[in-house]
Order: sequence, then C-alpha cells, then structure tokens
Amino acid sequence: MDALFTDAAETRGITVRVSVSYLPEQSEPDRGRWFWAYHIRIENDSPVTVQLLTRHWIITDGRGARHTVEGEGVVGEQPMIAPGASFDYVSGCPLATPTGNMQGSYHMIGEDGSAFDVAIPKFALHAPAVAE
Repeated sequence: MDALFTDAAETRGITVRVSVSYLPEQSEPDRGRWFWAYHIRIENDSPVTVQLLTRHWIITDGRGARHTVEGEGVVGEQPMIAPGASFDYVSGCPLATPTGNMQGSYHMIGEDGSAFDVAIPKFALHAPAVAE
C-alpha cells in the first residue's frame, strides 16, 4: 500500500502497519546506545468501532536478550477507531546493541463487546554500519 510502511499484519479486519527509522542524533554507539523511532498506523477495516486498551511488546536485542513492555494504551491514549478510520502514532526504542527487533500485540475491545488481540508485525531494528 504505502511505501512508508515496511511491515504489516492483519487481525480481524484491523491492520497494523510499521515504519522504523534509526535516529543517529539520539544514539551514542560509543556508549552502547542505539535509538530508533517507529511509526505505527492502525487501520480499522472491520464493521465495528474498536478501542485500543493495552499494548504488549517483545523487544529483542542483537544478543538475543528479550525485554517485555506492557501498559495501557499508546502514547498516553486509548484511541477509538471507527470503521474505515485509522490511528497513527510515533514512539521510540533504545537498544544496547546496533541490531534487534520488536513485535507484539494490542488488546482491543469492539463496540459489540468482543475483546481480542491484534498482532503487531515483527520488524527489524538495524543501525547503519559505521566506518571505524
């Protein structure tokens, strides 16, 4: 669809699209810190309005260490997404290695009372190679 988004997953008519950018200005490789921003678009192609209640992330660094993040909503919101609408937000992720990946799920509730998890596609975090 949109060239901006490199990864997508669809669950029950809800599509989660991801675009990721390495941020060299917020990274300090000599101190073992790399930072990425990721842009998420949640599209509702289902027939009911849904609300995003919680998020669950699994962040894996280049050494295989896994870190789980759970919490209410995203960027301080629990957005309602009507049929045909979408919700966008941008957040960030620091790692102690120049590579890694993220994946997860959002827990949603439909206006019909159904509760379900929506997959967030696995996406790579790769810092560009830096000449020594």
